[in-house]
Order: sequence, then structure tokens, then C-alpha cells
Amino acid sequence: LAAVFTGDGAAAGSYGYTNSGYSVYEEENDRLTESLRTKVSAIKSLSIEIGTEVKNQNKMLSEMENDFDSTGGLLGATMGRLRTLSRGSQTKLLCYMMLFSLFVFFVIYWIIKLR
Repeated sequence: LAAVFTGDGAAAGSYGYTNSGYSVYEEENDRLTESLRTKVSAIKSLSIEIGTEVKNQNKMLSEMENDFDSTGGLLGATMGRLRTLSRGSQTKLLCYMMLFSLFVFFVIYWIIKLR
């Protein structure tokens, strides 16, 4: 069972087999490496797209926050006016509400009658 070795450490009878086996493993490693490189590239581009989308969403949220702040200010001013109006004469307020209700009633009646 003693094998005769050549100078490079491979058995004399299996010299071609050893090199071809090594080549097969190397080719498989190259193929797997390329596959891995492709997947890493896809993940990288996906993560860049996710980052861009997150930046856009944060910008939109910031703009929405500014809009809500301005709307809150407008609503606060309107509530202040309503408080001022409610502190006034209740008779005057009731008269305005009745006149508005009558106006809306006549507008709706007029629209229905035209049809």
C-alpha cells in the first residue's frame, strides 16, 4: 500500500485526477462566489432604495407636521373667536343662528324645487 509520490506531493498514479478534482472545486467555488456577489449586489441596491424611501417619507412627515402645526394655529384662532362670540349676548347669537338656518332651508328648498 505504499504509494510512490512525485515531487509535488501527489501520488504518481493519480496526478491528473487530483488536479481535475481541484479544478472542479475551484470552479464551483468561483460559481458560488459569483452567485454570492450577485446577491450582495442586489441586497446593496435594495438597501439603498430603502434608505432613499425612508428619507422621502421623513421629509413628507416633516411637511405634514408643519401643516398640522399651521392648522392647529388656525383652529386655535377660530376657537378664540368662538369664545369671544359666546361671551357676547346670547340673544344676538341665537338670532344669527336662526337667520342662518332659515337661509340654508330656503336654499335647499329652492334647489329641490328647480329639479
